[in-house]
Amino acid sequence: MTKITAGQAIAKVLIDWDIDHLYGITADSINNTVDGFYQERSRLKYIQVRHEEVGALAAAADAKLTGTIGVSFGSAGPGAVHLLNGLYDAKMDHVPVLAIVGQSATGVMNTNFFQEMNQDPIFADVAAFHKQVVNAEQIPYVVDEAIRSAYATKSVSVVIVPDDLSGQKIEFSGFKTAPIKATVQNSSPKESDLIQVKSALKAAKHPILWVGKGAFKARNEIIAVSEKFSLPVLSTAPATGAIPTDHPNFMGSRGRLGTKPAFEVSQAADLVLFIGTNFPFARYLPDNIKFIQVNNNLADLGKQRDADLTILSDAQLFLQKLLEFDFSIAPTNFLKAAQIDKKNWDAWLNKLADDDQAGLTAEGVMKAIKENSTDDAIFGLDVGNNTEWAIRQLPLNRQQRFTMSGWYGTMGFGLPAGLAGKLSYPDRQVWSISGDGGYAMVMPDLLTEVKYQLPVINVVLENKVFGFIQHEKLVAHQAPYGIDLLGADWAKAAENFGAIGFKVTNLAELTASMQKIKELQANGNRLPIVLDAKIQNVDPIDTSFVPVDRATFGDQMVDNYRQQYRITESEQPAFNEILTSLNNTEI
Repeated sequence: MTKITAGQAIAKVLIDWDIDHLYGITADSINNTVDGFYQERSRLKYIQVRHEEVGALAAAADAKLTGTIGVSFGSAGPGAVHLLNGLYDAKMDHVPVLAIVGQSATGVMNTNFFQEMNQDPIFADVAAFHKQVVNAEQIPYVVDEAIRSAYATKSVSVVIVPDDLSGQKIEFSGFKTAPIKATVQNSSPKESDLIQVKSALKAAKHPILWVGKGAFKARNEIIAVSEKFSLPVLSTAPATGAIPTDHPNFMGSRGRLGTKPAFEVSQAADLVLFIGTNFPFARYLPDNIKFIQVNNNLADLGKQRDADLTILSDAQLFLQKLLEFDFSIAPTNFLKAAQIDKKNWDAWLNKLADDDQAGLTAEGVMKAIKENSTDDAIFGLDVGNNTEWAIRQLPLNRQQRFTMSGWYGTMGFGLPAGLAGKLSYPDRQVWSISGDGGYAMVMPDLLTEVKYQLPVINVVLENKVFGFIQHEKLVAHQAPYGIDLLGADWAKAAENFGAIGFKVTNLAELTASMQKIKELQANGNRLPIVLDAKIQNVDPIDTSFVPVDRATFGDQMVDNYRQQYRITESEQPAFNEILTSLNNTEI
């Protein structure tokens, strides 16, 4: 049997698991491993990032977008520590990621050598699997085990490899055991549970369907269940697109990243079918709502809210069982009122988008992205106000995909997500959307997009402030201290990096720039683009609490809220007013 280095064996294991690229920065403690990647460079592409954090975040984004494990690596000491931010994002959002970490050669370990440190404890919290290899022969076996563990636990695996061991030659020709990416068996709901759900649906006056990422592959079933039983649909923010965003029954998300109709309709509900999610803000729903939770993870049942009925089941199988029920519900006034509320909301966002008299609005930029994105576009979202604007307006109604840092919520996710999106889907249009705060954290890796000719469209919404934190300070009546940012000409910076830059300050410039971007794409452009959008610093509407119903909240609270966010009663009446009007019409 021909011998190869253990580093090359690592590459062969990765290739067998359908991994075609990985991210990292080489250094003396991982050089032999990287040389192994070089030996398999025709099948495994090494993406040299400018910061290991970006590589780990991109690996997490790969896993979120494709379902295939993402891989990054770093050297001993600083490189290893830099990986942690991206690894925690993967852990919190439950996606498989592998980190290969260098270590000093075995001969100098435990001698206080340069950059030599005990790294396993560093990864003990973030990684479900974390091992340091002790001889060259076991390296491919441990890497294979690590990948299986990452898929099985939907989490992070870390393999620490002393550099001298990965340079040694071993006998290795692959494994007969096939790679299997499946994680758990799909479980079906019990008949006794379905009988209770059927009874609850028949008795409810204001039922809603609330779905999360666990239901993301059940788009057709979500639509059919919603239409069969007259159910308004909410999604968690990360599950936006589980039902087409332009479907009239879709209300959006509840919470700060949400919408007015999602808040109002869920407040008025008397039954919630809570499917495929462990959404933390469900705990803020009124106590008198009947709550039925469906999840395939036993540990998540009842975790966020004490449920009236918990069902251990795969989301898609559960929805399919609902479609077998021998009854349906004609469109109710509750659903019709919800549809009107959502239509009013969308019209209001369009009104904001079309008004640049006081300067360009974020809504205007989002509308332009919506109008110029393809039906299969990929969106990488950063963390901050940009996430609110994007979730509310991006078109996720056909084959579009997006990814975000959902539970961990790390700034700087947008650009790495765009990088990952273009590598994973090279033939699709890819956008990253960031605020100037998040973009500045990772913008040197625009050079990575330039180096590998990845024509991502990177949108920077510059308002010269940490806007998401600004809102929190306003609510807390605190001084706006420590949130102001120094602006920059991000378009010129992009050009200095070898990319293409456009700076826009109004709708006319935005429209012209979007047209030029279209022309570049049509002509086969291979350079990344930065759209530097100078927007107004306007606090976006907070939809975590929407006091617009005078009968419920009183005149003073309603007037203050409406004045703060410029919502007139004629444009956006309260949901209960719409519902009352519909009910009275029938009398």
